[in-house]
Amino acid sequence: MKKKLVLCTQLPEKRRQEIEEFCDITIAGELKHGKGNVTEESIREECKGYEIVVLGDENDGADTLGEWIGSGMKFIGVAKGTPVTVDNEALKAAGIPLSYTPGRNRVAVAEFNIGLMLAVARKLTLSATGLQKGEHLGEPMENIYDVPDVKNVIWGPLDENHPFTDYGIGFELYGKKLGIAGYGAIGREVAVRAKAFGMEILAYDPYMPAERIAAEGARAVDTMLAESDMVSIHLPVIDATKGIVNKDWFSKMKPTAILINTARAAVIDQKDFVEALQNGEIAGAAIDVYWKEPVPANHPLLSMRNVVCTPHMAGLTTDVDNWSGEMMAQEVLAYLRGEERKYIWKR
Repeated sequence: MKKKLVLCTQLPEKRRQEIEEFCDITIAGELKHGKGNVTEESIREECKGYEIVVLGDENDGADTLGEWIGSGMKFIGVAKGTPVTVDNEALKAAGIPLSYTPGRNRVAVAEFNIGLMLAVARKLTLSATGLQKGEHLGEPMENIYDVPDVKNVIWGPLDENHPFTDYGIGFELYGKKLGIAGYGAIGREVAVRAKAFGMEILAYDPYMPAERIAAEGARAVDTMLAESDMVSIHLPVIDATKGIVNKDWFSKMKPTAILINTARAAVIDQKDFVEALQNGEIAGAAIDVYWKEPVPANHPLLSMRNVVCTPHMAGLTTDVDNWSGEMMAQEVLAYLRGEERKYIWKR
């Protein structure tokens, strides 16, 4: 007899076919009703009575999990990099491990991270927004295709009204030192791409031995903050990291240094960060995450010319669901085959 599986997130078709050799699959949750259209009460009923429950973004507390466990649930997976939508304490009490998909968006975030580094280093968003607002433009032309035959076309003259003077001239990533705080899956992916730009990688990760960091092509040094031209944050939010990036960190950084954060805002002390930027303790920042989202319209970061702000989109691509689905499918298949699962949430 086949096992019963309820599926709330997308899996690759090939993997789904493999799973269907073992299971009867029922579609529920956001996979059935769409993103944001599911309540905990509705999902509680839809997923009751299944041995295998595979979730996406659905929220499930202790009471819901208790009902599922009581009705026969033995496997639960959450296709997220940080499965905080599920009460893992209730699962641990019942002896049921929680599968998840760590690093599912590591490529997406790493590529975006490099984009932010380039944007802030080369004044990309500041200058692009300036042109859209009408700054430093020439007079309108009746026929934009009627241009003079000039070999050396320049945006001149180089005076106080020139965009270089207004926006500033950026720097190259080549030859610069990138400090990576948190040398996990995403931090290492950022390092790979940064090295392709010719950057030297310095790493801080209290949970990773220095020899392993060295094997990855980086240097584990106590002077990371003092040496780095850019510092990229990839720390998880745990008690030990909340507000760890504070005035003490900023006081050790170069006044020309740039801070990049695509992790979580809670690891940065908000007031210390704003003051460091306002006082010139650090030169600038590129930020994709905030302490309250959507970010308040009056937040000072939004009006700082030395800060690039994006709306929490580093981990969003059309490819992330494929990575996540593949990892979760492998967890389900391991359970069905009686094999060891790779991705178990330990916190």
